[in-house]
Amino acid sequence: MLRRQFLSRLGGALALFGANSLRARTLLNESAADGKATMTGSNITPGDSSGIQFDITLRQDLLRRLSATRWNDAVSDDWRYGMNESFLKALIQYWCTTYDFDAAEKRLNELPHQRAEIQGFGISYIHLRGRGPHPKPLLLMNGWPSSFAEYRMLAPRLADPAAFGGSADDAFDVVIPTLPGFGLSERPTRPYQVITEDLFHRLMTEKLGYRGYIASGTDIGAGVATRLALKYPASVKGIHVSTVVDMPLPANARPLTDAEKAYQADLAKWEVDEGAYEHLQSTRPQTLAFGLADSPAGLASWIVEKFYFWSDNGGDLLKAFPMDVLIDNVMIYWATGTIGSSVRYYYDSRHYRQPLKATDHVTVPTAVSMWPKDLVKAPREWAERFYNVQQYSMQAHGGHFPAWEAPDAYAQELRQFAKSIRV
Repeated sequence: MLRRQFLSRLGGALALFGANSLRARTLLNESAADGKATMTGSNITPGDSSGIQFDITLRQDLLRRLSATRWNDAVSDDWRYGMNESFLKALIQYWCTTYDFDAAEKRLNELPHQRAEIQGFGISYIHLRGRGPHPKPLLLMNGWPSSFAEYRMLAPRLADPAAFGGSADDAFDVVIPTLPGFGLSERPTRPYQVITEDLFHRLMTEKLGYRGYIASGTDIGAGVATRLALKYPASVKGIHVSTVVDMPLPANARPLTDAEKAYQADLAKWEVDEGAYEHLQSTRPQTLAFGLADSPAGLASWIVEKFYFWSDNGGDLLKAFPMDVLIDNVMIYWATGTIGSSVRYYYDSRHYRQPLKATDHVTVPTAVSMWPKDLVKAPREWAERFYNVQQYSMQAHGGHFPAWEAPDAYAQELRQFAKSIRV
């Protein structure tokens, strides 16, 4: 979904915002006085377990870069070419003049960050103990361009259901690992250095001591959950996915149903209309990465556009995601300097990861939740070709980021599924 980003020409963000940007100018003046705002990467070392910290050097450098944004021209003031010019300018203005970095740190560190060394590789994860008589271990995994911040509302509902009107009997021990090369986890230093499903399985079984667990994921996380179930069926007692991994059909496969044919047509249309970002990140990620790592406006444009097109927002992105939420997510990639390593994940997956086979079939119990505004929605009969589907639902609301968009529905789906799983 690579879009042209025609943004209006202006001398800089602060020129656009006018004299009311006192807070931004004050920080920039402090930066000029002490000469410290010369960020060469980030002030957060991936693999650090101290959580997110936006120190003064990072803040000053970020505001300097935002104020120096070189805007492109635009031929429309809507989303047809990709990022909406007016929306991006409003987001940059908010980021410079209103966004509260201290409050953001507090939000992003509400859930307890921890770190594990697994096979010599540092993984950051959140571990929220359940409040109930027998919490079930749950591995919760997001995709791109999301982050652990997506689970800020969902995780407490899962760990302490009684606090949200549910039963303590449905509590989970929630484990939210950060993908390699994303956020606070370490960046791989060579192609396909680590295998995500192996890291996460060892995190659950060796580091945290769970003999069995449930895995749930969206987007990339759904793919990891699928591979966990294929590779470690004795430990993975069930999986819940919001994306169906399409394995190759065997030669003797039954004919496609009308619903499956419609799904295949939708998938082909999505690849044409929206799939350019995936192709670029899978083929030339480094070309993209240098620009995004250098420009916070460019990074926001690349990431936030996906939130508009992939969410159930009714044409108004701010109804689904407040500015603070959108910027918090971008800040995780910016502060850790991991946008490049996150998009390289696509390249490594395409070029180095062992492909799934026509004979692969997930035998562990599987729940599938489809969200109406997600990228594509697989019918139950398609999912059943590859998974042992025990629960299937088409939700009433939500898109690619259900933990943000519909945390209550997501929590209920997991609770319902877990009732039938013995861990």
